Amino acid sequence: MQPTESPNGAQTLQTSRRRLVFDTLGIAASAGGFGLVYGLAARSAGLSTVEVAAMSGLVFSGGAQFAALGYIAAGAPWAAIVLVTAFINSRHLLYGAAMAPYLANRSAGMKALMAHVLNDETFAISLAHFRRIGRADVTGYWMGALGGTVVPWIGASIVGATLAGNIPEPARFGLDVIFPAAMAGLAVGLITYRRELVAALTGALVGVAAALAWDPAAGIVVGGIVGPLVGLAIPGPTMPDPEGSATP
Repeated sequence: MQPTESPNGAQTLQTSRRRLVFDTLGIAASAGGFGLVYGLAARSAGLSTVEVAAMSGLVFSGGAQFAALGYIAAGAPWAAIVLVTAFINSRHLLYGAAMAPYLANRSAGMKALMAHVLNDETFAISLAHFRRIGRADVTGYWMGALGGTVVPWIGASIVGATLAGNIPEPARFGLDVIFPAAMAGLAVGLITYRRELVAALTGALVGVAAALAWDPAAGIVVGGIVGPLVGLAIPGPTMPDPEGSATP
């Protein structure tokens, strides 16, 4: 017999999914604006509309794609471009580690598909959703991923590439601040206990310092590694597990 979910559990899932949808709407607006700017920039760097669409769908990493554009425009070798983008995307190792306990019983194929669309926004809203219901919700994950980033990002990047030349100064319309503003809002929403607050503040301070002293891309990675490590050193709240015992 298949286990059935209690009415309270079902209500919790539906309530959390409604909040997930609400969060996804804001993320979709951010991804759309950010993708539009990327499409414009990619065309300026010499990519065709087809290449812009392929890069957005296959690479699917906004920050790394922007970094790659500068190297492509400068004629850098592909090995250097791969190295830089891999360095920027190394923060996804931390994202995957945080999601892994919730997805331990899923197939390798499913986890691989989910990993491809795992980015900053999808991670933030999905992890918050999983925490609210106390377990994984693959359907909810795909709702957030597809509606919040995949469709808006790829679609907007194609639109931006198509309109390249017709929007000469995207910054005049505020398109350059949409993404960082949305990410700041997501970060605040994830801060629920003292350890998250310490991790966020430490990561921000270390990231800014590394960016100013070294390189913005390095600041993202260093802050993303040091912040969580410091946060882990802070005692967390005691949470009851399904068996009735208390676990940190």
